[in-house]
Amino acid sequence: MKYEEVLEWMYSQLPMYQRKGKFAYKKDLINIKKLAKHLGNPEKKFRSIHIAGTNGKGSVSHMLASVLQEAGYKTGLYTSPHLVDFRERIRINGQMIRKNCVINFIKRNKDFFIKNRLSFFEMTVGLAFEQFAKKKVDIAVVEVGLGGRLDSTNIINPEVSVITNISKDHTAMLGNDLKQIAFEKAGIIKPNVPVVIGELQKETIDVFKKIAGEKSAPLYIAQNNKALKYTSDLKGNYQEKNIKTVLKTLDILQSKDFVISEAAIKKGLLKVRENTGLRGRWDIIQENPLIILDTAHNEAGIKEVVKQLLGLNYNRLHIVLSMVNDKDFVSILKLFPKDALYYITKADIPRALDEKILYNTAIKEGLKAKSYQNIQLAFDAALSSANKEDIVFVGGSTFTVAGIL
Repeated sequence: MKYEEVLEWMYSQLPMYQRKGKFAYKKDLINIKKLAKHLGNPEKKFRSIHIAGTNGKGSVSHMLASVLQEAGYKTGLYTSPHLVDFRERIRINGQMIRKNCVINFIKRNKDFFIKNRLSFFEMTVGLAFEQFAKKKVDIAVVEVGLGGRLDSTNIINPEVSVITNISKDHTAMLGNDLKQIAFEKAGIIKPNVPVVIGELQKETIDVFKKIAGEKSAPLYIAQNNKALKYTSDLKGNYQEKNIKTVLKTLDILQSKDFVISEAAIKKGLLKVRENTGLRGRWDIIQENPLIILDTAHNEAGIKEVVKQLLGLNYNRLHIVLSMVNDKDFVSILKLFPKDALYYITKADIPRALDEKILYNTAIKEGLKAKSYQNIQLAFDAALSSANKEDIVFVGGSTFTVAGIL
């Protein structure tokens, strides 16, 4: 099988959450535990950091990986979803795993996958953990896919657990109440393992304190950290919170046997994109007109992005927008400025919200909008309309950004 054929087979076995939505969400760890045993429990053969949260977990994961690389540690990084290449999900010292690793993993284990009806995400987690064990990484930074308690990554016993923040997202699976969502995220807290809470939220802190207390897990609040002397090449204003979370996590690693110098921290934070390949977070791809891509896709994330956009100097703001059909798109649209020009479109995935529905809702909300059949047409229209003093923003979902990249 060729690499592309292998990926299509993986996508087709049990639906991939990013493409299909809630029908692909599996609410147990039975299969991933079976797979781990089948593979010889690779998750027990490397040290790790486990990161959950609604927003920021991807940035925090990449920042930590970058700093650990600069400190001289062979670092695995598992994140999701990918933007362009599936192998973005699994990196070692910033390098994507080879295509042959993917092909051979599927060939060796295909009968097991079919017999046990493994999902795309379960296979991917198994592949990542096997690669980290085989390549003998010093530490792996592992980002939760969705939730925490029942996520396939939740079979590791990390050095530290991290929960960035809590807001409403994936409510069909995780619940519509912040305490309920916090309970799912807190499922990554392990007995006697320190846990870092990125953002103090009065609605959720008692949930974390209760579960951490029950498991004798030391709990730390990251936002009390001072991050003023640290900057990053990730330029979204929201990254200040993420830097604080990273610093507290590094404090805990340093209190163990990890040697991480001040120089490694500063350099690692300034070279996140170079060291890890991260894209799509306040990602500036062109000047004059300024083109910004950002994967923010829920109310909390969009609020931060819109606030930063409105703080910039520009003549006109052009927004290329598509969303997925399981978001509260009506509430999200209300957050966008009325005086921008909107290019409403649809990503090429089954889970995408029909552009006509999004367009009609945008018009009802008083936005100046036109609809386009695909992302490229919408983006081209925005570029044609924009002058050098304008801003073109591309967002609304991961897939909008992926469509441009």
